[in-house]
Amino acid sequence: MSDSLNLPAQRPCILSFSGPDAVRFLNGQITQDVSRMSSQALTACVTDAKGRLQYFIKVFAGPDDSSIWVSCPMDESEGLRERLERYLIADDVEIEDLSGQWVTQHASRPMTSSTFVRDSKGCFGDGFDCWWDATTAPEIDSLDENQAERLRISQRIPRWGHELTAGILPPEAGLDKTSISYHKGCYIGQEVLSRLKSAGKLNRRLAAFEIEGNAAPGASLTLESGEVGQLTSCAPPNPADSRIGALGYLKKKGFDQREFQVTDSSGHVTGLATFSGWV
Repeated sequence: MSDSLNLPAQRPCILSFSGPDAVRFLNGQITQDVSRMSSQALTACVTDAKGRLQYFIKVFAGPDDSSIWVSCPMDESEGLRERLERYLIADDVEIEDLSGQWVTQHASRPMTSSTFVRDSKGCFGDGFDCWWDATTAPEIDSLDENQAERLRISQRIPRWGHELTAGILPPEAGLDKTSISYHKGCYIGQEVLSRLKSAGKLNRRLAAFEIEGNAAPGASLTLESGEVGQLTSCAPPNPADSRIGALGYLKKKGFDQREFQVTDSSGHVTGLATFSGWV
């Protein structure tokens, strides 16, 4: 990232957790260790009892450090709150929904005008999440959506609704490297994820590709033997580069291959995908 790189502003879902049992409660619900977040925003998963992804979130201290905030895309607000409150039984925890009340922008350096800042490593490179009250948030220059999407794909960052969807196993998307603590107490789905780590076996994995030709999300990755994967994101075309960056899932039978045909829904070959690394 350059020293002045800012991503588009967002107004996400925010759930604020406070009370003496807030840390313990959240540690029993999410894959990260809330007690070690300090001034850092951590990415984390909310999983079901089978270890499958339900929500992908950020967790961090609120502006006065007296509460813990959990954020996710706005359209996931109601479901996330319902999922977490389902297990709130005897814990002394208060939940407040602050969705839409704050604006955040990820930047390569802290912005002095922001209300508060959290270190956010691992999301579009080392950077900072800057937060403002939505009523006073300034207009700040940023990358446009196409530029931000090219950057995300080039840095192999999975995105909710694309690579990250309900029902996947987090290690399939490489989230075991960034969003799971294997050194904390139990949480829902922990046993399954620990077994996956010990076994080291996955039936599919998220990978990065370079595409020559045409491709779109949903296109199949094929070999002579048939389909071995599917694209989930394709970078918007860049006139300066004849190749397109892309992300997609490869099935186990394609793990050892490095070139794939890109095939559309009609079965027509539209391009060539070259494997460029695992996420």
